[in-house]
Parts: sequence; structure tokens; C-alpha cells
Amino acid sequence: MRSLDSMKKTTTEPATEPTSARHTTVSGRPIKALYTADDVVEAPAPEAPGQFPYTRGIHASGYAGKLWTMRQFSGFGTPEQTNQRYKDLLAAGSTGLSVAFDLPTLMGRDPDHPLALGEVGKCGVSIASLADMERLFDGIVLEDVTTSMTINSPAAMIFAMYLVVAERQGARWDKLSGTIQNDILKEYIAQKEYIYPPRPSMRLVTDTFGFCSSEVPRWNTISVSGYHIREAGATALQELAFTLRDGIEYVQYGIDAGLTVDSFVPRVSFFFNAHNDFFEEIAKYRAARALWATVMRERFGATDERSWKLRFHTQTAGVSLTAQQPYNNVVRTAIQALAGVLGGTNSLHTNSLDEALSLPTHEAALLALRTQQVMAHESGVTSFVDPLGGSYFVERLTQDMEAGARDYFQRIDDLGGMVAAIEQGYPQREIAESAYRFQREVEDGERTIVGVNRFTDENETGVQTLYLDEGTAKAQCARVAELRDTRDPAAVDGALDRLRHAALGPDNLMPPLLDAVRAYATVGEMCDALRDVWGEYEESASV
Repeated sequence: MRSLDSMKKTTTEPATEPTSARHTTVSGRPIKALYTADDVVEAPAPEAPGQFPYTRGIHASGYAGKLWTMRQFSGFGTPEQTNQRYKDLLAAGSTGLSVAFDLPTLMGRDPDHPLALGEVGKCGVSIASLADMERLFDGIVLEDVTTSMTINSPAAMIFAMYLVVAERQGARWDKLSGTIQNDILKEYIAQKEYIYPPRPSMRLVTDTFGFCSSEVPRWNTISVSGYHIREAGATALQELAFTLRDGIEYVQYGIDAGLTVDSFVPRVSFFFNAHNDFFEEIAKYRAARALWATVMRERFGATDERSWKLRFHTQTAGVSLTAQQPYNNVVRTAIQALAGVLGGTNSLHTNSLDEALSLPTHEAALLALRTQQVMAHESGVTSFVDPLGGSYFVERLTQDMEAGARDYFQRIDDLGGMVAAIEQGYPQREIAESAYRFQREVEDGERTIVGVNRFTDENETGVQTLYLDEGTAKAQCARVAELRDTRDPAAVDGALDRLRHAALGPDNLMPPLLDAVRAYATVGEMCDALRDVWGEYEESASV
């Protein structure tokens, strides 16, 4: 153990803490050290948890009735490697699976495509065909688990693969439950993993809505994601506003496609970030529920209360993790996860301490899961529903969040909706400006990041990280080559031709995608068939 003197020599710290290093604003509004009833714009909603507009939660009993689903986002290397991680997590008490795909898969490219070079299996699992999906879920009964899949541009193709795997297991589609992210709007806003222009991309989303409403009724057909918007540099308010306005856009497009609001909105879910400002995050979740319920009832005339109830998954903030002093990330993650729980999340992922350095090791992923389990079973927080409800500070923050989000809604409506706003670069510019301000605050010392710009340690030691060699790429390329040599080429060509034809007309695209999957067409081939019809999107330089 080092002495106190040696620690003083290796720790950089100002003699006095600058007040500017502490958080002084919430959503751009000054905050005070003390709040009273006079600070609450209007009296807190009198409703109990489980009552409209669900500010206090969508379930009357909170977690006393059912704990949140514990998921650990995982995917790397080959399908076999990820399959083993899933089995390890399920054995350790995880209650849901969450699939991370590698960049080529996310971009609709096969592992042997030139643009996939150096990226196969690196930030997620490589999936090129039904054969890979069968390996990914080998030995896992899909009727017995809920699966979340984080993929957007090729979401319909990947979902079709999942359905065919379930079909071959003998599972009924109406028994399957889980979520496909399928949120293409946030790709244009933040993550940039798009393929097609926005409007045909929305066709893929609404076709999934329509197909699942009758064929896979328990499946969440979209997870409208604020997570990636926040990771790109948005404030908590911008995350809330842009995410919910994306959701409004999807609902409008579904209605315009001929769907009734209550036939698909109950299967719309959300995905939020849990960042460092503890109370601000809790207020964000409370405001999200109230806003969604009100908009669905008043703007769209939804009458099914399931359409009013916003259900959301939370993931702790990846962008808050630091490569410096990585064990600090355990503390950050625990605080963020607690905000998600006190805010009423329905599902939770806790990041691993090493994710700023590499894909998580088994040990780090297990510790992240244990963080949730300690919170659920030892902290006592699950005994109370919305325990911060009635707090002058939290109620004021919640009201500020609602008001700020409505202002953004109006601005986007004035631009013609979210698709039009994206085409004009509005949300992209707003996020870029927020990200710039945050980085300047860090670099100028106005915002403290422990271990990065204060309390640094010259003698810190690293942690063991997960290493992936280039064997994954070689193995996946060899498998694709073998697949093309052994499948029925006429069946593949016919299925892809039917997919192109369907894309030219009004027919739902899910049936031809399922046929292409059953013929063992690859992700790249299916995406290319639609590229032939719709082209590829290129962001304007003005954005």
C-alpha cells in the first residue's frame, strides 16, 4: 500500500475547489441550493403511480410487483463466442439478452466486403446470414427469453432472421417477446449508421409495425432511442425532446401507412441514457412518461391506455466512462443505474468498467450485472414507488423538462416534422453546439471529470482487456464463401428479385425478407437489393 505522502505527490488537485467545477445549471436553467413550494410552477400531479399521465410510474406497485429486466448488452467476434457470453450471463442471473452487432452488420455489409476490412466482430457480433443467427442462439430457447437487438438500417432483415430461427425451433411467433431497435431517425440525428434516404427507411419501419401487429403481437417493434442522441453530446433536455419527437414522427408515419394508432403504439418502446446528473436524469424519465401519455391521448386520440404508457429501457452512459482510472467507472455506473431505477425504468443495462478501453471482459460484465443485483436485492429502493415524488426540487425539474420539451416539439412541428427537420439539419446542429460547449467546459476546467482533469494519478495501473485477433474476420469470410457455394442460387436470386419488386410498390416488405432469409440470402445481399431501388443516403455538407 502506498503512503499518504506518495499519494499526495502523484495526485493533481487544486488547493481549493473552484465553484465553477460544480454543476450549476439544469437544462440551461440556473439551479439553487434550496427549493420550496414557491419554486414549483404548479402543484405536483395528484395522481398515484399507475394513473394517467403516469408521471409517477406506469405500474401502481412499482418494482414490488416485478423487478426491472436486467440486460447486459453483449456481442463480439463470432456467433459462437457471443453465444457463450449469453449463456454465462443467463447462468449468472441476467433476465434478458441484448445483442450488439458489429459495424459491417449495422451498415448492411457482409464480412467479405472491402468496406468491412478491420471491423468484423470488433464492436459487436458478426452476423451475415441465417446460419450465423442459428449459431448465435444455439441452445437458447427463444420462447423462454426476451431479446433486444440494437440494429437499425438492416433491422427488418435481422428481425426476419430471428423469426426464422424461432420458427425452426418450433416456437410460435405470437409467443415471442423482445425488442428490435429499428429507430432510423436517430441515425440521421446522431449515430450516422444509415443506408437509405430517410423516407424509404421509414417505410421499412412502418412495414415492421404492420407485420408485427398481426403476426408477432408481443414484440416491441421499435425502441425509440435517446441513448445515442445523448452519447453524441445532447443535453438531457435535448435527449428527451428529440427522442419523444422521433416517437411522434413514427406514430404519424404509421397512421399515414393505414394503421390505427392503438394497433401498434402499445408495442412502441423507448431507450434512454442514464447520465451523471442524478436528479436531472430522474426528472427526465418522469417527464417522458407524462409527455408521451398526454401526446398520445390528445394529439393522436389513442384510447387504449397501453398506448399512453411509455415503457423504456435504460443504459448507463458510455460516454461518461473514462480510460483513466477505469475503476471509477464502477461508481459512475452505480449512480447512473440508481437514477434509472428511481426514475422507474422497465429494463436496465449497466456498463462495464473497461468499456472505454475495449469490449468488456467476462469479469467486468459480471461485476456490472452484480451492480444491478445488489441494487435490486440489498439497497431497499425497490420497496417504494417514485420515492422522490413530491420533492420540490424533483417536481420543479420535471416541470422544466416538460416545458422545455414542448418548446422543442413546437420548433420541429414548425419545420414540418422530424424528417423535415433532419433534412434541414436542425437537431444535428443543436447537438453539435451542446457537445462543443460540454467539451470546452471540460478543457477549461469548468466541469470536473475525476481522474481526467482533476484528481489525476501519474502512477495508475491499467486493467486487463479483451483481445480479439483477426481470426474472426477470416472465419466469417470463409463461412460466407462456403454458404454461397452450398445454397440454392436460383432460390436466392428469386427471393431477392421479389424483394426489389415489393420495394417498388406498396406491399409489406417483411414477407419477401422472410423468404430471402429462408433461402440463406446474406444481410449484404438483402440490403443491396434495396440499395438498387432506393439508393444510398449522403448527408448534406450544410448539416
